[in-house]
This record gives sequence, structure tokens and C-alpha cells, in this order.
Amino acid sequence: MESTVASKLEALSKLQSIDSQLDEIRRVRGDLPEEVQDLEDEIEGYEVRVRKFDDEVAALNDSIAQRKQAIKDSEGLIRKYEEQQQNVRNNREYDAITKEIELQKLEIQISEKKIKEAHYQIDQKINEIEGTKHRLEERRKDLDNKKKELEQIVSESQEEERKLEEERNSAASSVEDRLLSAYNRIRKNVRNGLAVVSVKRDACGGCFNTVPPQRQADIAAQKKIIVCEHCGRILAGVELRVY
Repeated sequence: MESTVASKLEALSKLQSIDSQLDEIRRVRGDLPEEVQDLEDEIEGYEVRVRKFDDEVAALNDSIAQRKQAIKDSEGLIRKYEEQQQNVRNNREYDAITKEIELQKLEIQISEKKIKEAHYQIDQKINEIEGTKHRLEERRKDLDNKKKELEQIVSESQEEERKLEEERNSAASSVEDRLLSAYNRIRKNVRNGLAVVSVKRDACGGCFNTVPPQRQADIAAQKKIIVCEHCGRILAGVELRVY
């Protein structure tokens, strides 16, 4: 019975060791995919912003063109009204035409003001476009570097990860289904992925809560599977303190 429990604990410990190595590989790689995704999202946001600015500049240029045409139309009407003033029959007609001329001159002033404002807005938009394009270029460089870094890490660890996956499948097959299910469940519920730990310095190697001496003796005896009463991790052994 003792050898059976010992062999189960040994198999679990071996599985934990392999999983911890896989966790480390994925931890190093794990930050980079997120960083790459964040940069891609940021770049997309900048590209959308540049397109929006370009559309706004185009709309402002259209507005300027319309205002310039309106000025030409008003100037044409002013010339027409001034000619009509030469042939008026009374003061009433003269005053009416004068008001029309003043109205067109006012329209010209408004259009000139709007054109000036539009040019100012275009200058502002162009500055924003240049600043955004500069940040966009910097982020693209960052993205290229991160992608290269990720590709390098993946290529370096790919073979090691493949071998560890094979070892894990082999190690998992030697653990009975009930224990394997419990092991996987514990791993999902704990932060560091440690489901199997030893007692170190009189404490659980996972949650660091104190393990009583009698319980340590039971764990060391390996007569049954014992879990930490605080965190639920499987306690596979007791490391002797060196004085």
C-alpha cells in the first residue's frame, strides 16, 4: 500500500514538474502576444484617426471651394446690380439695389471669414495628422520588434515545448483518472499552477500556511494522499530542515 501511494505521489510530482516547465515557457511567451495585440490595436486606432483627419481636411477644402465660388457669384451679382443702378427711375429702386449690393458684400465678408477659419482648421488638422503619423511610425517599429522577439522565442522553445508535451502525455497516462482530474482542477484554481507541493520549513509549499508536526509525519509516511487544509494542494513530501 505504501509503495502504491508513493508511486502515485511520484507520478504526480513528475507531472507537476513538467507542467511547471511548460508554464515557464508559456509565461515568457505569454506577455508578448498580448503586447503584439495591444500594438496592433493601437496602430489600427492611429490609422483610423489619420483617415478621419484626411476626410475632415477634404471636407474643409470642399467648403473653401464652395465659399470661393459663392464670392465669385456675389461679385457677379454686384456688377449686375451696379449696372442696374445706372438705369434706375427713382430713389426707391436705387435704394433697393443698394441694399442688394450691401447684402452681397456682406455675403463676401462672411465667406472670406469662413475661408480663413477653414484654412486655420486645415493647418491644425495637418499638424495633428503629422503628429499621429509620427506616433504611428514609432508604433509600427515597436510592433516589428515585438513580432521578431516573439518569433525568436517561439522558434527557440518550440522543440523544447514539443518534447515536454510528449513527456506530459506520458506522465499523465501513469496517473489514475480520479487523481488526474483532481490535479487538473487544483491547477486551474491556484495562481501559480502548483497543484503538488512539498512541506518546506514546516509550511505548505503553495500557500505557506503552517503544517502541524503530526500531519507532516503522515505526509512523510506516504500512507495516503494528503492535501493542505488551507489551499487544497496535494502535499507530496516533507523537505527536511538543514541546520
